[in-house]
Amino acid sequence: MSVRRRWAVTLGVMTGMFIAALEATVVGTAMPTVIASLGGINHYSWVFSAYLVTSTVTVPVWGKLSDLYGRRLLYQIGIGVFLLGTLLSGFSGSMTQLIVFRAIQGLGAGALVPLGMTIIGDVFTLEERAKMQAYFSGVWGLSSVIGPIIGGFITDQISWRWVFWINLPVGVAAALIIGLSLKEPKQDKKPTIDYAGAALLMIAISLLMLAMVEGGASLATLFSAENILILTAAIILLALFGWVEKRAADPIIPFDLFRNRTVSVSVAAGFLAGVAMFGAISFIPLFAQGALGATATEAGSLLTPLMLSWVTMSVVGGRILLKVGYRKISIVGFVILTIGFVLLALFERETPRFWLYVDLVLIGAGLGLTMLTLLIAVQQAVERTKLGVATSLNQFSRAIGGAFGVAIMGAFLTAGLATQLNNAASGGKTNLTVEQAAAFAANPNALIDPQAKSAIAPEILEILQQAMATAIHRVFWIGAILSALALLTAFFLPKQFHDSTVHRTDGNAGEKMLMAEQTTINARNQPDSNAD
Repeated sequence: MSVRRRWAVTLGVMTGMFIAALEATVVGTAMPTVIASLGGINHYSWVFSAYLVTSTVTVPVWGKLSDLYGRRLLYQIGIGVFLLGTLLSGFSGSMTQLIVFRAIQGLGAGALVPLGMTIIGDVFTLEERAKMQAYFSGVWGLSSVIGPIIGGFITDQISWRWVFWINLPVGVAAALIIGLSLKEPKQDKKPTIDYAGAALLMIAISLLMLAMVEGGASLATLFSAENILILTAAIILLALFGWVEKRAADPIIPFDLFRNRTVSVSVAAGFLAGVAMFGAISFIPLFAQGALGATATEAGSLLTPLMLSWVTMSVVGGRILLKVGYRKISIVGFVILTIGFVLLALFERETPRFWLYVDLVLIGAGLGLTMLTLLIAVQQAVERTKLGVATSLNQFSRAIGGAFGVAIMGAFLTAGLATQLNNAASGGKTNLTVEQAAAFAANPNALIDPQAKSAIAPEILEILQQAMATAIHRVFWIGAILSALALLTAFFLPKQFHDSTVHRTDGNAGEKMLMAEQTTINARNQPDSNAD
């Protein structure tokens, strides 16, 4: 393709990523108004969880189908399903309908980011992909900044329903741009679809996600008989999935991918980094409001330096990737991420707020250096026929890690808060009664709701905030430990840059690959009268 056509493809991919990234930030802003309109506050969390579950479980399936049928068709189908759910969500007449329509929206969302990055892997060379990280990181950074602003404005000035409908023209534009600009070779061979494997995988991961979402309320819930039963069923189905995949003619997830050290290490490190990433995004605002007494606006703004640092360092990592290699960049990134979490765990309520911003910049820098670096490493480690499923596995591992992280950290937070409050009440040195401690532990929203907080006596509020700070410190220590494990995992990445490429019989394969990449770049820079 010509340079012009390749940049058109990039614009289509970035537009699709933008609606996926915006969806993650804009809906949360409108939810209080949605609850006031539809009711059903007891189902509030499932508006997000339904989207999270379906967008996660479908990622490997979208990736594999794109390897079989081509990226363009599957990307357009994914956008179509996403927009259908978006349209229906805006017409919701009850909270139950909104949850169902959000689940449909998530089914399509599972295609947007992984297939978008797969298309970029098809169209651009290694060097070009490394230099283009600024554009894709900028999409996520921009959405994190303007998402809450757009959501608040639309909700206040127009209607919460337009929070969903505003995505429709943008999504249609993304589908049209990809349809007109992306050209792919025709598939002559009729593909074989592993229906049994796809069904088993989606059911098993759905059960696993359900157990994580529901179990995150407390340790008692996490290890309840019902949750253990769900987890057991998920494990059995995953084992059956493995048995089916070994016998499938063309499995949804080819297990031989994990024999590639770059792929297996990157997926493992991505899982651990996903735990840390979602833990930071989920609990840092809670720490600011519940322990430090910040307002909702102040708590939300704390993520801005994290995202800006993420974007900046992902650009830096892309620029030096070819010179330094995946392994060194990943190791440095995980070192910075671990330091950031350790400092965050040591942050006290009396510590100047400036140091909290420093900690968040470090966490963002660590994530920026590792996330896209591992993605490029995986893409460069496999042949084109497996590029879709390999890219999807990278995204899938992070999402699953995030679900585990939020559930485990949430359960430990609840248990730690109950312990701290009970100790404060039973010690007899405060005005906090055991009954009050139990009530606050069961429903700590009083630390976040301004009206409820104003009704609490100052000495009791101090005890509650200190208990919240101590409990969340333990959560941040979990993030630090898992970041350190990701660091140890990164040491198993191949030391030599060319070792991270496709397995070949030629001992000089890596050098020849890089020479071929450079030849392609040079050829593309030559004028072509028949470019289009």
